Amino acid sequence: MTPKTFAFFPEAAFGPALNSVGIAQAITKMGHRAVFLSDPGFVEIYEGYGFEAHPVALSEPMPPEEMAKFWEDFINGHIPNFAKAPIDQIDNYVKECWEAIVDSAKWAQKDLPAVLDKIKPDVIAVDNVILFPAIKQYGVPWVRIISCSENEIEDPAIPPHLSGMSETDTEGHAAFRARFEEVIAPIHADFNTFLGENNEAPHKLGEFFEASPHLNLMLYPEPLTYTREHPLDPDQFQYLEGCVRTDEPYEVPEFKANNDGPLLYISFGSLGAGDTDLLKRLIALMGKSRYRALVNVGDYMDAYDDIPDNVIIQSWYPQPSVIPQVDAVIHHGGNNSFTECLYFGKPAIIMPYVWDGHDNAMRVQETGYGFRSDRYEWTPEELIAKIETCLTDDRMQARLDKISLHMQGSDGPGKAARLLAGLVE
Repeated sequence: MTPKTFAFFPEAAFGPALNSVGIAQAITKMGHRAVFLSDPGFVEIYEGYGFEAHPVALSEPMPPEEMAKFWEDFINGHIPNFAKAPIDQIDNYVKECWEAIVDSAKWAQKDLPAVLDKIKPDVIAVDNVILFPAIKQYGVPWVRIISCSENEIEDPAIPPHLSGMSETDTEGHAAFRARFEEVIAPIHADFNTFLGENNEAPHKLGEFFEASPHLNLMLYPEPLTYTREHPLDPDQFQYLEGCVRTDEPYEVPEFKANNDGPLLYISFGSLGAGDTDLLKRLIALMGKSRYRALVNVGDYMDAYDDIPDNVIIQSWYPQPSVIPQVDAVIHHGGNNSFTECLYFGKPAIIMPYVWDGHDNAMRVQETGYGFRSDRYEWTPEELIAKIETCLTDDRMQARLDKISLHMQGSDGPGKAARLLAGLVE
């Protein structure tokens, strides 16, 4: 076998980045070369896993620490919007995200041709929500990885992406789509101008990407998929049943109190950690409970004091090594946390704040694998009741055991690697 070069280009967020790491690990085991095209702020992440990474500017160039601070400030500035319903986030958080995403595609177009010529990939895998013309036009098979909720691939019969709506709320679906298209129209027109300048056809209003004609990889677990009006072609769309990476081992430390109590893991991701008031409220509740809790507080360790003896906080955890050891998880609905809980058969309470966290929270509740919780409007009694159900509901645990067996038997990273390699073998 002649080794081939596979280039991965995830968006600058830990969910897509670490999913692609899992696939790249499997590609490497097959004897191929895995290389990352990376936002400058994420180069060290990929290098930390032993991969070659090449920076691609996705915004005006600035030092990596300034870029990290930019997105931290962006998220923290929207914390007041986290209390709003998804439809009421369209004209603030969602709008500003799409403005930044379109700008990122314009910036990437400046760097990508030269970087691709340097790497000379045989296949390019993109985990993002927007089209990069240079990748589509490079002349080798390109693959779209959909690491967000499955409804990122739209269909008239399912809830719109980012809506967090029930599958049956068709009236709500129409209202969300109408509002989204109204707000997004000027941004989308700018995007279509950019496409025209780069010899690409305009996209339909509301759509910023397209399916790859070669292969599309869905990280979503197939048992939770929606019933579509237009079923996805299995020759073009493949479900990976999650794509859990291998991370460093983790040993649960001894707690000063409740050391034999049920163990919870609480994390809102690296950016959601800025919501320190909510995390402090959860930590205080844990301190009055029978549980133990590992809490991810991100870069905000200095914001916490008087931590209860049954709570341990850290700035980071090797999450795929932690979740198998806990009894339940409270998280924000990001795709990694969403799929890892299912992969390891752990019940989750999802407190979403933005993007597809809303969709994942609703889907977990509707399919019986955990609970959706309002992010702020809950009482201690309500949350404790949900936790106790997660710990004691035998039917829920039976569903989780079944989907865990299914997902682990599917070997998402290995399946993705085989499909990618199949494009050039």
